[in-house]
Amino acid sequence: MSRILVTGSADGLGRAAADSLLSAGNDVVVHARNRERAAGLDALVDRGAHLVVGDFTERDDVRRLAAELNETGPLDAVIHNAGVWSGPAVMPVNIIAPYLLTALLRGPGRLVYLSSGSHFGGSPSLGGVDWRGRSAGSYSDSKLFVTTLAAAVARLRPEVLSNAVDPGWVPTKMGGPGAPDDLELGHRTQEWLASSDEPQALTTGGYWYHRERLEPHRAVHDEAFQDRLLKALAEETGTTL
Repeated sequence: MSRILVTGSADGLGRAAADSLLSAGNDVVVHARNRERAAGLDALVDRGAHLVVGDFTERDDVRRLAAELNETGPLDAVIHNAGVWSGPAVMPVNIIAPYLLTALLRGPGRLVYLSSGSHFGGSPSLGGVDWRGRSAGSYSDSKLFVTTLAAAVARLRPEVLSNAVDPGWVPTKMGGPGAPDDLELGHRTQEWLASSDEPQALTTGGYWYHRERLEPHRAVHDEAFQDRLLKALAEETGTTL
């Protein structure tokens, strides 16, 4: 049994992953951004899931949530699932929050970051990025950044299994009802990377789509870009990895 945090687990892929991991006997920590959203997790909590609440647009909430989790014992894995498609919350939720949790949480031996095929359209430029969400952010850029974060963590923390997953364009609230990809397959790879002892699941630094390791945007494995991104995030948050 593993203790696994799934961020953004009130609905969609996060909810599906948390449900499946709980059914497999894992100790699952579910997350919602507020108490209203948390009410939708009652069924999972009744089955034994632990609940944490925090708004990832607020850095103080992310820090509080990390401290709360550290106090209740080490995590074995984190699935950084929480994400938004558009608007001012894109950078705070899609990259700042997972960066802070990566820096602040003690102990996870496996980290899984939700990427997207959209990351191929992202720009490996950090100039002028609005990390605080005062204006609408670029989803593609945010997914390029978080995929690069996963690769940087794999390089700098060789004892940690760090991977990024493209779940596909699936029919969730974010993806829309007409999305063509398979909702079931959309959450299986991140569960597998977070909990399986199969040899392939015990690798690091990968970009995955339906359990197949693919080549990401060329900037992802550029160590100079990784270092620039980490420096920018450290300066912006006052927190280093």
